Amino acid sequence: MRSRYVTCLGRELHVTEWGDASAPTIVAWHGLARSGRDFDDFAAALSARWHVVCPDTLGRGLSQWAVDPAKEYCLSFYVEQAEALLDALDLDKVHWVGTSMGGAIGTLGAASRLRGRIRRLVLNDNGPELAAPALARIQTYAGQPPAFTTVSELETYFRDIYASFGTLSDAQWRHLTETSLRRLPDGRVTPHYDPALAQQFEHHPDDYGLWAAWDQLDLPVLCLRGEASTLLTAETAQAMRERGPRAAVAVIPGCGHAPALNTPEQVGLIERFLQADRTP
Repeated sequence: MRSRYVTCLGRELHVTEWGDASAPTIVAWHGLARSGRDFDDFAAALSARWHVVCPDTLGRGLSQWAVDPAKEYCLSFYVEQAEALLDALDLDKVHWVGTSMGGAIGTLGAASRLRGRIRRLVLNDNGPELAAPALARIQTYAGQPPAFTTVSELETYFRDIYASFGTLSDAQWRHLTETSLRRLPDGRVTPHYDPALAQQFEHHPDDYGLWAAWDQLDLPVLCLRGEASTLLTAETAQAMRERGPRAAVAVIPGCGHAPALNTPEQVGLIERFLQADRTP
């Protein structure tokens, strides 16, 4: 793994990179309140054959926080930054694997500023319509992150709110915790993101309604839906099969929102889909 910092639209983004930069590139973009380190297992498994780029979105992980949260924490700005990031890394064509919000960025990007640059799109428990009750729940916990005296307490919290990720070992839960925390001035630990990112739901309430973008897509799409997902309903997944790019949909057993992409079966499913376009 290599760590680097790239200035995109005047904001510094942190990126981890895996594999040979001359190999075909996969951009792996994380969910709303997560970071690029969620893809460590996924990227390590693919790094012998692919170049995997895992950004921290503005306001998450080690990336800079927004200067103007109301304007910068939204899908359109994230897409602009993604375009600037690809330009800065000299990446012309890429595959895109996006978990939750990362999938929405990929969908909007592939229909607009990144049209023609994204070869194949993998949506990890994301679609052009998301269930309102699940979105409201995410908004509630994302906008008011708790703080704890110890890292062990924070890990217990993560195990609870992210139980739907599926099966993680004790070591994987510890890794998720240690790559997802920051320490506050009073010494307590809290999730490693800017709470103001939740302003997206206030100032851009229709951000995740993406059927218009979906119907413009002209590239192969694979959607992974967690079997117990409350965010991406079975009805929406079926509609994704029938309109727009007519996605292939795979249901991932034993998890909800969102599959952790940490098993050989999940990684293999994605790689087989991407292998169909293996040319550099």
